[in-house]
Amino acid sequence: MNSETNKQLIEKKKLHPNNKHINGYDFEALIKTNPLLEQFVSKNKFGNESIDFSNPLAVKALNKSLLLHHYNITYWDIPKTNLCPPIPGRADYIHYIADLLSLSNKNLIPMGEDVRGLDIGVGANCIYPIIGHQEYGWEFIGTEVDKECFNIAQKILDGNTNLVESVKLRLQSNKRHIFKEIIEPGEKFDFVICNPPFHSSREEASKGSMRKLRNIGKQKSGKPVLNFGGQNNELWCEGGELAFITNMIYESAHFKTQCLWFTVLVSKKDNLKPFYNHLKKVNAFDVKTIEMEQGNKISRFIAWTFLDESQQKNWKKTNDK
Repeated sequence: MNSETNKQLIEKKKLHPNNKHINGYDFEALIKTNPLLEQFVSKNKFGNESIDFSNPLAVKALNKSLLLHHYNITYWDIPKTNLCPPIPGRADYIHYIADLLSLSNKNLIPMGEDVRGLDIGVGANCIYPIIGHQEYGWEFIGTEVDKECFNIAQKILDGNTNLVESVKLRLQSNKRHIFKEIIEPGEKFDFVICNPPFHSSREEASKGSMRKLRNIGKQKSGKPVLNFGGQNNELWCEGGELAFITNMIYESAHFKTQCLWFTVLVSKKDNLKPFYNHLKKVNAFDVKTIEMEQGNKISRFIAWTFLDESQQKNWKKTNDK
């Protein structure tokens, strides 16, 4: 890859500066790491090596290669029905969380097992704990409402000795609860991370998949192929993200001293205003909206804390993990 192409990729992607994928995919290196990827790689219309991102098998093979090559994950496997996330975008969320934590740590990103994250809806792929631990050494608790997804994620952890002691899973038995019955009395977390079910129904999720296919030039008639997969609880819930995040905000107020930063991805920009109103009602001390860019896509997450500036600065001193 020549320097001019490199420059174009960086300018187009605008990923976080610490993101390992900021220069695009090095397919030659990835194929050396995982030879099974080669069958899915071909030249696109621009003459560059790529995969067919509408093919779920190709996306899964790419993910396996990226996780092995960049994050030393030797075992990672999920059924085709489960969400197969794009790794660069997931990594961006983790790196922006690191920046957020640095604000109360003398502008230094806190590293190591003393930093604990809570991943709400870890999913079968377990992707955020994988990247967060492998990049920064953080420990994680991942929650899941679906027992099958829980078991698949646990199998991934069991298959990687570098994860099994640092990432633990908890099954949420009540789908209406987010933090209740999960966060234990006196337990502290430096951050909450969450990729919520964005859609309110299967039909809405299918329309979203059709938009994805159109965006990558693979519009098809009939039943859409979810190129990133996804089951019910991973893609949709009653009331969609508006209901889910609203509930999350009000529940967070019951655990205001047990977490430094609560964060959640917001898919629909129009939902930000009602979320700000809810956060004002629960007396959040500080609220931030952090935008992330991946190619032509702009995503965002909101972050809020109930701790004042003094409490934030003293978080590490008073946080007895």
